[in-house]
Amino acid sequence: MVESGTPALNRSRETRANTQSGYLMLLIWLALLGVALWAGISNGAAEVQLVWKWVVVILAAIAGTLILCGFYLINPNEAAAIQLFGAYKGTDRETGLRWILPWLSRKKIAVRANNVISDKIKVNDLRGNPVEMAAQVVWRVTDTAQALFDVDDYKEFVMAQIEAAVRAIGSRYPYDDIEHQEITLRGNHDEVGVELRKALIERLEVAGITVDECGLTHLAYAQEIAGAMLRRQQAEAVIAARKKLVEGAVTMVEMALTQLSEKNVVELDDERKAAMVSNLMVVLCGERDTQPVVNAGSLY
Repeated sequence: MVESGTPALNRSRETRANTQSGYLMLLIWLALLGVALWAGISNGAAEVQLVWKWVVVILAAIAGTLILCGFYLINPNEAAAIQLFGAYKGTDRETGLRWILPWLSRKKIAVRANNVISDKIKVNDLRGNPVEMAAQVVWRVTDTAQALFDVDDYKEFVMAQIEAAVRAIGSRYPYDDIEHQEITLRGNHDEVGVELRKALIERLEVAGITVDECGLTHLAYAQEIAGAMLRRQQAEAVIAARKKLVEGAVTMVEMALTQLSEKNVVELDDERKAAMVSNLMVVLCGERDTQPVVNAGSLY
């Protein structure tokens, strides 16, 4: 938050520069060169004609030198910011051979897409667990004036903001949720990527930079808790599997008792039902194959 009385940032905005096609100025330079050569090789007996000949040569040389100093090239997906003694005069995005007045300076900047993979950083997730994260970001310059004049070094600014955004997003969500009731870093890559891109666009707006694509490229528990978290995940997986197994076994036992009662296969009192339920649960929930015991006597 900017305190009262503190000067605000003087925001720059890209405008179109008043530049000329370099090919037209090249023709003019060739014409001046021809005039200078003609004046230099022409014969003049009178002293006045000789003076005018050298005047023409000198003027053509000066004009030609000034024209040569104004040529510059712009490659595809490149721009040139034009300045007059430090004052911003616009940006030229026309590709090819270009020309401006020689006392105007130009600073080139690439507007093509850049792909960056950030370094791995350690972040505490929503539950306080340290995790390692890294992100891949595709960014490009949209406003050359802001990128050049509103931040000190726009490339370093991008890297710093990527790290800050990854830390903010990483602390906002848990690493994992076994019950799948929360948005997690591991289970919701698309949602996390969308929020990370939105946060980066907001952070990089001051530098005239937009983000086309981003996502997490590395996500893991920190080494100091990786073993403990692995054991916890294994325990949670075993508990979840047991829960499903018990739910299925209860359903099967209930179905067996219902069908035995409906079809009058055998009449069981509460004690025998409890014994049967216990045996069926052992058979259905046991990790090893059970060995049946054959009762050749009566039911009771």
